[in-house]
Amino acid sequence: MAAWLASCRRFRFGAHTVTWYSYLRPAASFLSTTAHSRSLHSFCRASQVICLSKMAKAVSTCCIPSRQMHVSAAPLHATYKSKEGFSNDALQLIHTDLQSLCEDIKNDLVCINPGLRDITHYYFDGKGKAFRPTLVLLMARSCNATCGNSREVTMAQRTIARIAEMIHTASLIHDDIIDQADTRRGKLAASRIWGERKAILAGDFILSTASVALARLGNEHVISMVAQVVEDLVRGEFMQLGSKENENERFAHYLLKTFKKTASLMAHSCKAVAVLGNASVAVQETAYLFGKNVGMAFQLIDDLLDFTACTSQIGKPTAADLRLGLATCPVLFACEKYPELHSMIMRRFGHAGDVERAWTCVFESDGVQQTHALAERYCKEAVKTAQRLHDSPEREALIRLTDVLLTRKK
Repeated sequence: MAAWLASCRRFRFGAHTVTWYSYLRPAASFLSTTAHSRSLHSFCRASQVICLSKMAKAVSTCCIPSRQMHVSAAPLHATYKSKEGFSNDALQLIHTDLQSLCEDIKNDLVCINPGLRDITHYYFDGKGKAFRPTLVLLMARSCNATCGNSREVTMAQRTIARIAEMIHTASLIHDDIIDQADTRRGKLAASRIWGERKAILAGDFILSTASVALARLGNEHVISMVAQVVEDLVRGEFMQLGSKENENERFAHYLLKTFKKTASLMAHSCKAVAVLGNASVAVQETAYLFGKNVGMAFQLIDDLLDFTACTSQIGKPTAADLRLGLATCPVLFACEKYPELHSMIMRRFGHAGDVERAWTCVFESDGVQQTHALAERYCKEAVKTAQRLHDSPEREALIRLTDVLLTRKK
């Protein structure tokens, strides 16, 4: 473990100032992980879920930094010849789909009970980042272009974007209950307004609605992939509740948990739209790998922001992970300089002063920098993967998305 961490010390990152909006959509904001086991049970019945992939296979999907890798402060797509103003044009291509996303989801969530309707509609207010549907829709158009089809997104591919956002939102509702969170996206968590019982049922209802939309697609391959996402979410949450006693296994445990809780949804959703676009197996794998690498980087930056962002930026309290007893990537990197963190991790920062001491250790080490460097590594892999796709405005937008991800502040 020490040798692996030492190799990571070669990474450095530069300061970027580009925001999500300046790169991808300067005008407006769009709509922006874990379900309870009973939600998984109902989803599996509806979607004919397949068995869980072997853990070893999932571990193999995790990207490990190389000793020879040097990350530049320049944007990752610096070698790609971009056209001035192109990103706005590319996003305009999916603007209609994104603009109607929230209303389409609300139309899916047909509730006779007005109380249930209020809870299930609460987060579909168009004020989130809409990162997942943006990723899925751009990948759909890029895969369609690669296959020589019309770049227009099909109804089935558009449904995957809605399903991805519904699964994500349901997982947020359940996560906030598990974590006893007070806020989400800068406002009170649903469980704080309506209570935990009603919030659980609302999350279940959103998840079941997603399963119905999935079943209606009638594609067994896609049903299996998306159902796997829900199983991954649950297993990832259980992995997060524990920690490996063996220090050498702890980082692999963290990466696998991160894949299951965050990257699996992006990876399988990207692959699903490739399948629905009749893409070749090679293109399907390209879509999957891009989503996987972007998903891993997204969560790494999320873990980093828990240390570097203020509450008003991320819409929830900082240091939340430490207070929940979670050792995320910055802490694991800090262990190299401060071995005392290992015992704190095993007791889940439960002793008086543990949270404050761990916070100090992260900032007195290069834990934050190394986490950002690892996120850059995943993004670099994503860019390499995207370049296998046909040259198109959507492909360039996907490449630009990696820079946006690395520089986001919330």
